[in-house]
Amino acid sequence: MASTASDAVEEPDARMALLDATERLMLREGYAAVTSRRVAAEAGVNPGLVYYYFGPMDELFLEVFRRSAARSLDRQAQALASEQPLWALWDLIRDQTKTALNLEFLALGNHRKVVMAAMKEFSVRFRRLQFEGLSTILTNYGVDTTQWPAEAVMLLMDAAARFMGEERSYGLNLGHSQTVSVVERLIGQLEGKRRPRKGRKVK
Repeated sequence: MASTASDAVEEPDARMALLDATERLMLREGYAAVTSRRVAAEAGVNPGLVYYYFGPMDELFLEVFRRSAARSLDRQAQALASEQPLWALWDLIRDQTKTALNLEFLALGNHRKVVMAAMKEFSVRFRRLQFEGLSTILTNYGVDTTQWPAEAVMLLMDAAARFMGEERSYGLNLGHSQTVSVVERLIGQLEGKRRPRKGRKVK
């Protein structure tokens, strides 16, 4: 039976529950397992609410992606504005907790152009903010950005973190500690020893 506006009023948390359920299904079983009925069952709500809140499934996927993207932008902004932004940025890009979800969206985007377009748009925005923030940071530390362009520094750090994360996923860690030591030694030369930040446990 189709959902009505009154159903939504009676279930004010249904929209958030549906987004959470979609994300859980994507992580647990992959994007192909996400159907309106599966999502509703996972969220414990009327299946009609999926269409009431989101319409076609593409829009549901987009909303899950946008929510994740907004969180990423917020975390990055906090890192760039912190007292030790290079340490914070390095810790952030080494955090692989969102890798599985990102890979699911990448796979989904290969079949749904609207999702791929949203990913590209977000990635461009994310990178530009990243480059602008890092360029300011390096300049403030007296780094010659003609010799050390923020774009190159960021991509090298990001590539190293992603590649090591990929290797760790199948049990390979050769050369990882040396790579981390090199990066962290260079960061330490600019920002000193890493200091504990609120909400972060130093390993």
